[in-house]
Amino acid sequence: MLFNSYIFIFIFLPIALIGWFGLNSLGQYKLASLFLSAMSLWFYAYFNVRYLAIILCSIGLNFLLSFLLTKIPAASQNATETATDKASLPLPGKIGLLAGLILNLGILFYFKYYDFFIENINLAFHADFNLKHILLPLGISFFTFQQMSYIIDRALGRCRHYDFVNYLAFVTFFPQLIAGPIVLHSEIIPQFEDPARRRFDSASFARGIYLFVLGLAKKVLLADTFGLMANFGFAQTFSLDAVSTVFVILAYSFELYFDFSGYSDMAIGLGRMFHVELPINFDSPYRSCSIKEFWQRWHITLSRFFITYVYIPLGGSRRGRARMLFNTFIVFLLSGLWHGAAWTYVAWGAMQGLLVMLDSLGIVGIRGREEKRPSRFHIPAPLGWVITFTLFNLSLFFFRSSSMLAAGQLFKNLLSLRFNGKLFEIAAQLDIPEIYVLRQALELAAPNMVHYLYLFVMLALFVLAFYLIFHKNAYERATHNELTSKRCWCICILLVWCIISLSQVSTFLYFNF
Repeated sequence: MLFNSYIFIFIFLPIALIGWFGLNSLGQYKLASLFLSAMSLWFYAYFNVRYLAIILCSIGLNFLLSFLLTKIPAASQNATETATDKASLPLPGKIGLLAGLILNLGILFYFKYYDFFIENINLAFHADFNLKHILLPLGISFFTFQQMSYIIDRALGRCRHYDFVNYLAFVTFFPQLIAGPIVLHSEIIPQFEDPARRRFDSASFARGIYLFVLGLAKKVLLADTFGLMANFGFAQTFSLDAVSTVFVILAYSFELYFDFSGYSDMAIGLGRMFHVELPINFDSPYRSCSIKEFWQRWHITLSRFFITYVYIPLGGSRRGRARMLFNTFIVFLLSGLWHGAAWTYVAWGAMQGLLVMLDSLGIVGIRGREEKRPSRFHIPAPLGWVITFTLFNLSLFFFRSSSMLAAGQLFKNLLSLRFNGKLFEIAAQLDIPEIYVLRQALELAAPNMVHYLYLFVMLALFVLAFYLIFHKNAYERATHNELTSKRCWCICILLVWCIISLSQVSTFLYFNF
């Protein structure tokens, strides 16, 4: 089920809210959690009912392993006690930790990477192993990482064993189930255990609606519109010129940002409607003036996972600069692979890793930003922004392309410095309902000017996008702005506009990951 769908907005969400607060008001806390979990599983199964068996097996096996870890002293400590590390774990604890990693990574490998692995084995050794063509279960990367973090913390004695009802609600809570944010048990389960969080809060509910509508607008009105140009452009990779390549990659860059950050905003907004706080996942990353700053703002919860459960266990920055740079590269390589089973994602992750490594060396500093150590060269912040934004967009050649060959072609297009008029075809994809009347009038008065209308709309859309990324983001507006009557009316108008536009409904990009 999609957030941006009629069935979700008009049927699912009202039922879920009424049932949740209704049961909680009667003091039926466990029943309310079970109801919320059942609704969340309906939300998940709406895409494909066969997915239910996978997620329920994953939940059941992880919960069983957590229960078995209660028999190990190190894993039975309270979360407030000093966490043990892997080296000090007793043998049963190490076995439990290993079992948790094998279980979750094994599930993820089978469903997401098996065919990719076999394809490369066949290519490298001229073998002929059969591919399984496994259908990727929705959101498997998200709920697997979520449970893996819990099992690791359990094995290391950083948290206690929770009861099944709250654990089930933690994993399946529908706002973050499909595409994040990747939440931690310490963030969500204590909220489910707090009776005060189960009472309806009008202020939290109003802020939640505000944020949900802003996120919905980012998805429906902006991301999907930019997607019209991006999808057409990437389908024409080998016929693009330099100018059209620039606009196509910018269109995809904004589509990706408004799509994923819009989903995250909607998820956080929905959480607030249920009086549950979810962590922020995007903090205006396109304002960043360095690559390191960018990754402190983009997909924050994924970065947090890799820092906590990969970078630090590998030694972090404690073993010298060379080891720190190596650990950084490994994290980004794994991050690229997390996004998809393809060499294009690996190349994207490797490129990001190299850029962050260079940034970590401190050769270039950003003037106006505090540096922990002196840099050899200093550049002004605006130039740092241009470099950062440009490099990230170049990396998206790998991220979006269907193959390394196609990604290489985009770089060739960019370096060709030629113009063949393809830009007008890309702009013509913006034949959106909002300009229907204007287009009809122009076709009657001056039909030869219609393609310039599309070009004007495209440029206006990009100007709007750049304006939005340098001003308050949706989270900042929903959290800090006073909910005046004027803003409420604007939100109502925006919601109606989005609902009218739902006839062009599309899935979220990160559903593929």
